[in-house]
Amino acid sequence: MTKQLPMPSPLPETIPIPKADPPEGMDLVAVPTGVNHRTAAYAYAGGSIFDKRDFYIGSALIKHPQGDLLVDSGFGRDIVKQIATMPRLFQKMTKYEVWKTAADQLEAAEYDFDRLSGILLTHAHWDHMSGIPDFPGLPVLVSRRDRAAFHNPEMFGNFRGYFQEIPFNWRELIFEGGPYLGFPRHHDVYGDGSIVCVPAPGHTPGSVIVFVTLPKQVRYALVGDLVWQREGLTRRVERPFPIRRLGDFDAEGNRQNILRMVSIMQRIPDLIVVPAHDQRAFAEMNQLPNVTTRGLTLSAQ
Repeated sequence: MTKQLPMPSPLPETIPIPKADPPEGMDLVAVPTGVNHRTAAYAYAGGSIFDKRDFYIGSALIKHPQGDLLVDSGFGRDIVKQIATMPRLFQKMTKYEVWKTAADQLEAAEYDFDRLSGILLTHAHWDHMSGIPDFPGLPVLVSRRDRAAFHNPEMFGNFRGYFQEIPFNWRELIFEGGPYLGFPRHHDVYGDGSIVCVPAPGHTPGSVIVFVTLPKQVRYALVGDLVWQREGLTRRVERPFPIRRLGDFDAEGNRQNILRMVSIMQRIPDLIVVPAHDQRAFAEMNQLPNVTTRGLTLSAQ
């Protein structure tokens, strides 16, 4: 029998829902770059091995008048070379399919790259960083702890030597703000409450969650790899034990952040929660002109 995490109390009424003043024209756009072929049994405890899940590998483009941000980067143009640096067992277990890189999609959509101000990482793992070299010189916003972990050769899910040779334009996130929705600190990217990052260590030492508020108070929570599929939150279950033992830096910390997010979801029922690898979550976003919605499959054009 799958062990559920305990049901937390809703976020107390004494903790206010932060006000945001998102500018007109702000938007959140899915940029799917491919999939990683998995099953529900890999994604969360109690999932079926017969329930095939194509994990979303890609980005979310936040359009903001003060500068657009890519949240994570998805597969990049050098993914074959990158995967070749990973341990052989990992290569055998990882069956991925590249559709179209974020840079190529933006070019096809005739996107104005001068609008892009940075890549905001939920955490520093290979499937979130692969596309960064396709945007040379672009600032890469990352927590201090994950920047340090990125240079640790023992960190699971890193590209070993490949990325160590690339001079990324790192910009460390400083969480100078106070409590935010029960998280101890936060960073308000543009000072209007529309893009707010909070530290959520567990999967990696410096994982972050990105809260995005669009016009008409449409709220998203981009939770990175806190959970891989929504069931981790809706069923209150962790990754299967062998997977979290291998892939989570601090399983207890991750567990507490799952419960914190469940508490927030109870208090804000219309919050759209987006695990980084759940296609269903990204299907609720707008899309670039070269993307059609059938799941999230790129068009043939």
